Amino acid sequence: MRMRRSVLILVLFLLFIIEGTILPWLIPDAWQMRIIPNLVFIVILFVTVYHHRHTALILGLSFGMLHDVVFYGRILGAHSFTMGLSAYLIGLVFQIPRAPLPLMMTVVLLGSLLEDSMLYGIYSVFNLGQQPYNWALLHHMLPTMLFHFAAGLLLYVPLRRQLELLGKENRNEEAA
Repeated sequence: MRMRRSVLILVLFLLFIIEGTILPWLIPDAWQMRIIPNLVFIVILFVTVYHHRHTALILGLSFGMLHDVVFYGRILGAHSFTMGLSAYLIGLVFQIPRAPLPLMMTVVLLGSLLEDSMLYGIYSVFNLGQQPYNWALLHHMLPTMLFHFAAGLLLYVPLRRQLELLGKENRNEEAA
């Protein structure tokens, strides 16, 4: 079981590095200001549905803080809070070990919208955002949701297999 968790954390860290190094080259310049790719959060949403919401909460807090420190220095803890809390809340609603593809893509869309809306709220409280919510929804949140949807489709099969194996190992360890 420790090996699977280590692999999961390694994959999350690798995706974090890809977000900052490779994706800016792949996303066209015109879209760079609209799409904020967060592959780590997509994987955390898979963890909350297929594995456990408490694990997703810890991963969201940890990798969200990493996002805050490396990418977004305006407010430390905003991304940590929103990634952790939104993953936990999604896990409360959608704890289905064998969730089908349409349900998982709904989770990715709702999770992305929830996280971005909470970030918008935090930035609004501290007067860091000047645009109204409907403008942010149309120009940032919806394009980001569509990107997350496409990335979730690409990651669905490999992530589901790995998380099902992690679940089997957990059940075998608990039975022993």
